[in-house]
Amino acid sequence: MRMFDFSPYFRSSVGFDRVFDLLESASRLDFSNSWPPHDVIKTGPDTYQVALAIPGFTAADLSVTHEGGHLVIRGRKDTAQPAGEFLYRGLGDRTFEQRFELADHIRVTDASLSDGMLRIGLVREVPEHLKPRQIPIQTSMLPKWTDRKQLPAANTNGKSEARGWWSRLTGRAA
Repeated sequence: MRMFDFSPYFRSSVGFDRVFDLLESASRLDFSNSWPPHDVIKTGPDTYQVALAIPGFTAADLSVTHEGGHLVIRGRKDTAQPAGEFLYRGLGDRTFEQRFELADHIRVTDASLSDGMLRIGLVREVPEHLKPRQIPIQTSMLPKWTDRKQLPAANTNGKSEARGWWSRLTGRAA
């Protein structure tokens, strides 16, 4: 197993310690028990789908929960023995628990079971205050007047004090 040293990244990043912890814990995961087989699909810019192949399971045998930052899928099937003796048992009908780590702002939208496939819809919904926004830049050279009543009174020559200020600043007549 190969371990990575993330300490150089701490110099130029703030608040990413959780990401580095996730990467480190992912390197320690045991992938030998990957039943049931599944796909993780990106269906749009902010939508995803997790599809699990679980033939023989009914909706009553399954549980899908969103616990903290995890999507947890559990399956428990009654193991009633059919009449006869198995010569080979290739169909997986055993109890399972599959966990998926979800990123921030991922919400589970729906789950459906059809033809032995469990499909779970996910969507990323970033709150409005976390979306990128343009920040207006104010300059300290020009006065900021928000109301016409705050404008300086006109000089005796008919020009307002603000226009006189601008011409003194730029050297040009307003």
